[in-house]
Amino acid sequence: MEISLPPGQTTVMDEVFSRYRRERPRIEIAARLTAAHLRRRAARARINCEVSYRAKEVSSFVTKAQYKNYVDPWKQITDKAGVRVVVQHEGLLDPMLHLIQESLNVVGEPEDDRLIVGAEDRLQYPRLHVQVIASGDQVSDDGKPYECEIQLRTEAIDLWARMSHKLMYKAEAAVVPSNVRRSLYRLIALIELYDLEVRRGVEAMAQYPDVAQSNRLLDEAEHLFRTFTEHKPRRDLSEEVVDVLVKAIPDPGGYPERLSRFIDDRRADLERAYRDYGPESDHFLRHGRYILASQPESLIIFERLSSSKLLLHGRWVDELPESMLNDMADAWGVSL
Repeated sequence: MEISLPPGQTTVMDEVFSRYRRERPRIEIAARLTAAHLRRRAARARINCEVSYRAKEVSSFVTKAQYKNYVDPWKQITDKAGVRVVVQHEGLLDPMLHLIQESLNVVGEPEDDRLIVGAEDRLQYPRLHVQVIASGDQVSDDGKPYECEIQLRTEAIDLWARMSHKLMYKAEAAVVPSNVRRSLYRLIALIELYDLEVRRGVEAMAQYPDVAQSNRLLDEAEHLFRTFTEHKPRRDLSEEVVDVLVKAIPDPGGYPERLSRFIDDRRADLERAYRDYGPESDHFLRHGRYILASQPESLIIFERLSSSKLLLHGRWVDELPESMLNDMADAWGVSL
């Protein structure tokens, strides 16, 4: 859709676009710092989520400004910096929203379309957006801090939104047949059911302390690991290792609290170990060694090496390569 602008407004638009190109690197830093802040806070609150960020592409900024025919694109385009938080199920949306509201400076009221009164008979995308002042110290040319739009979604809604975005985003109503649009929105009903069943399953499993102990231990380690790094570990490797580690913990039910205390007491040592041997280290990036130092179960290994290394060693050598444990002992500065 091509829009012709009056000569005076064309000059204004050119200045805005030039400004956006100039400031976009700072906007991206603001989005990255906001995402990192939310990852840390969510990890400490034990909210299972994935957090991503982006600065709006220059082409997208220009297209939106022209398509919407904004008078002042700089002020009216509020998603120049964007963060997306995807939680496991709908029961985590409100806790995450509360975390955002209490840890960041919120601008205005959240856009929450989940329970619009009078719209119960409609199938629509349940928008949940929060506008905040971005974390960090980045400021625009006029000295004002950047704002950041945070999108909150469940995993199921995120899947639907990405799929429908490819098919319908900015398409003219006449381009997408009404029966196709209706079928896409009809999927929302299935998404709602899926979200509810995931929540029910997660909450039901929490009532059985003796079931899937390894999974709960790994979940706890993953939450805590995110306070050290944004690296995405290999889940299959984690599951294999944690199945062995749980056998080296006499009281698995009370272990999460013990692990949290260990991390609080030894955080400086852990930060040193991850800096020297973790996912951003030369050992990992260039040589491929110390692979477990890039995994969340490393926290459990370090704690067990500190508290009960003989028990850990005895359980380990029966099921896993001893060289992997030797590497971790080397990274932690202990001998076996």
